[in-house]
Amino acid sequence: MKKTTLLLLIALIFSWAGCTSDSTVKVENLRLEMKENPLGINVTQPRFSWQIVSDRPDLAQVSYQIQVAASPEQLESGEGLLWDSGVVRSDQSVLVPYAGKALKSGKPYFWRVKLATNQGDSPWSDVGSWSMALLDDSEWKATWIGEDALSNPGEEIGVAGGNNKTRLAARYLRKEFTADKAVKRAVLYISGLGSHEAYLNGKKVSEDVFAPMPSLYYKRVYYNVYDVTNLLAADKNTLGVILGNGRFFSMRNPGMKTFGLPRLLAQLQIEYADGSQATVVSDASWKITSKGPIVANNEFDGEEYDARLEMAGWNTNGYDDGAWKTPDVMEAPAGKLTAQQNPNIRVQETLKPVAIFERPDGKYILDMGQNMVGWLSINLKGKKDQPVSMTFAELLQKDGSLYLANLRKALVTDIYTPAKDGDFSWQPRFVYHGFRFVEISGLDYKPELSAFTGHVIYDRMATTGCFETSNPLVNQIHQNSYWGIRSNYRGMPTDCPQRDERLGWLGDRATGAYGEAFIFDNSRLYNKWLQDIEDSMSPEGSISDVSPNYWTIYADDVTWPSAFFYVADMLYRQYGDDSAIRTHYPAMKRWMAHMEATTMQDYIMTKDQYGDWCMPPESQELIHSKDPARKTDGAILSTTVYYDLLNKMIGFARICGQEADIPGFESLAAKMKEAYNAKFFDQETAQYGNNTVTANILSLRLGLVPEGYEGKVFKNIVDKTEGDFGGHVSTGVLGIQHLMRGLTEYGRVDMAYKILTNETYPSWGYMIRNGATTIWELWNGDTADPAMNSANHVMLLGDLLIWYYEDLAGIKCAPDAVGFKKLVMEPVFPDGLDEVSASYRSVYGEIKSAWTKKNGDFSWDITLPGNTTALVRIPKEYVVTVGNLPGVRRVSATEGYTEIEIGSGSYHFGK
Repeated sequence: MKKTTLLLLIALIFSWAGCTSDSTVKVENLRLEMKENPLGINVTQPRFSWQIVSDRPDLAQVSYQIQVAASPEQLESGEGLLWDSGVVRSDQSVLVPYAGKALKSGKPYFWRVKLATNQGDSPWSDVGSWSMALLDDSEWKATWIGEDALSNPGEEIGVAGGNNKTRLAARYLRKEFTADKAVKRAVLYISGLGSHEAYLNGKKVSEDVFAPMPSLYYKRVYYNVYDVTNLLAADKNTLGVILGNGRFFSMRNPGMKTFGLPRLLAQLQIEYADGSQATVVSDASWKITSKGPIVANNEFDGEEYDARLEMAGWNTNGYDDGAWKTPDVMEAPAGKLTAQQNPNIRVQETLKPVAIFERPDGKYILDMGQNMVGWLSINLKGKKDQPVSMTFAELLQKDGSLYLANLRKALVTDIYTPAKDGDFSWQPRFVYHGFRFVEISGLDYKPELSAFTGHVIYDRMATTGCFETSNPLVNQIHQNSYWGIRSNYRGMPTDCPQRDERLGWLGDRATGAYGEAFIFDNSRLYNKWLQDIEDSMSPEGSISDVSPNYWTIYADDVTWPSAFFYVADMLYRQYGDDSAIRTHYPAMKRWMAHMEATTMQDYIMTKDQYGDWCMPPESQELIHSKDPARKTDGAILSTTVYYDLLNKMIGFARICGQEADIPGFESLAAKMKEAYNAKFFDQETAQYGNNTVTANILSLRLGLVPEGYEGKVFKNIVDKTEGDFGGHVSTGVLGIQHLMRGLTEYGRVDMAYKILTNETYPSWGYMIRNGATTIWELWNGDTADPAMNSANHVMLLGDLLIWYYEDLAGIKCAPDAVGFKKLVMEPVFPDGLDEVSASYRSVYGEIKSAWTKKNGDFSWDITLPGNTTALVRIPKEYVVTVGNLPGVRRVSATEGYTEIEIGSGSYHFGK
């Protein structure tokens, strides 16, 4: 980079008129347990968070005061407060625990906060609210009900040794009741397994879909909480529920765990204005039928809807349900009934198709223009009794027909049968598809594009990250990542959304979860998934490689189960939330001991199940490499990762107050490092094992390389990448978790950028050049065996997204901080990249970083939220001068950098 002398000007975007000017400090974005006004909180000491804003720079909280009451009126009057924290001198504004009187089951609560800051006091915030879940199982008066039989033609459970497909119609349930007084509050507690859609007086209770979220049902069953006060009528009412199969009545049996036929648990709590209460519960007084229009629903195979069986008004008052049955009392699932703390799935976006064309056989192919996950809603003209079918696929074959081979045995077809000639509108309720293309049959005309809408679904969460550069390919890789990540959020992070799998593979998320957390607020999803992982542990202490363990895979591997630890660490580092570490520390410790006892020999972890999965094979028709020179020794993979987990456990032990565990972890780690280097490290060549990039970079980044050899080990990484792989990716899913950051940390950002921007095989650019709008499962997904070539996976992202935000944009939490309360902003500037503009909405507020370097000129804009600071590091290639301007706390020089410590605010560095 050409050396240029610049005067560094720090110009505040907001107006600054000196310390004596009026300043308004505001408290915004109140959250309880990281959610806005949540219902059904199941922890008795919930935690409060807020953000602070001001029109001045360098805003810092000095103290806070929180008040909690049973009503807004009590908050306002100050009478009968359940908790008044008093003035607490602290800068903590994230996850402050409640410390007041005991909170009561099912009750609503209200809170507010005010602050003192270095710029003056805030007024009281707006009032936030939450409600408690049912905290005692004895409070449940409802009974599990359903239809305990297969009663429709073609229904089947599947049998071992035969057809393992399942088929079952949806169940419809209804209950009429009377609310004969003025209602103050009405709350529905409901668990419909596998999935439910609930109505009160014909109106949907919520826009949630596939609720509740999947779990290991013999360990844990989730229920949802909905405030239905506004839906309740003054007199007669009808509660209606449709039950879909979801993951409870499995898509395949055997092969995946199945837990039984669908069933409902529902309890409506009504509080009247006069103080009295009433309860409506699921029991034998309800009515049920499986003869409704949803004649089959299976997440792999699709939904079949027969409009000739529609029951108009079935969920409203006065419907004639004389032909319906009395429901069977069903056995309660064995799992603990638990209020679900992560949001359900919702439709988050809609897409219109970009093209439709007719096939020679009279069928039509619809192109959505984007590989997406969800379903299609249709407005078409049909013929009575003539089914309209829609089959979904990610790809087309060369002749323009659907490519279905990579979906394996999933049928992925929705079928609608019209009840009459003419117009109809429809969309499925209990299935989703991963698709870009749809084959439509059963029509005698070519429909308009306007007749179709794609509904994009994933767990309801905010998009928190935005990233753009001067390079369109770099931007498209980020866009493909964005679509791929949200495509695989389904109450658990799944491997793929389209074929007959769709499971929570741990290895896909070990490092990927960190990068995902820049783009999405996935904190509640991953907190839930960690519970799935613990619930799926074996009695012996093994972690299932798939969680929830709908497939039974206890390989006693190290690398896949490591996600249990890394995701908990991500939640702490990214969000400042240590609750997962505290909750799961005993289970983590148990697994560490189990692996030490069963897999360790002479301080080496000897077992590995998957290797460096999906490293680019030497021949593009292969799924896995057969070349021994490309394969990393499994003991290297397992030992390096287990060593890193020991170091993680040292930090976790401190957080949990288990300091007595630390010497044991430290001693074992030291012995492992010595044994590992004695066995695998060649001091003359500075190579680990057979010198794969993965073996060397794991050893380097996880701290196993003997002091003084780091540069030589790194040279082997560079030589191998350049010499044997032509500057391309040469690792599988384990090595790539460290590749981009490792190259950058040791001074080869140019190589990292080349790997990023390659368009030849193997690369992310190669995927895009070949039409990808998401991330493939394989680097050679266009040529490999269709047994494993999903077009929508995220495991090959590795540490790429972390590198995007932390290294290219410079949005990086300081090592001695969590949740981005303090940042170290030190972006890298690869040759060929002229601009980067990124933002990330942290728990403290939005962080922005945008730099440009063109024709010798350098410019960098930074925004920090209130109550945070940053250490900004600018290479001395830019000579800078800093005046005594507001927001700047300190300026110093180090070798190679000018360092500027800043408080909150917006700054411009440059001309």
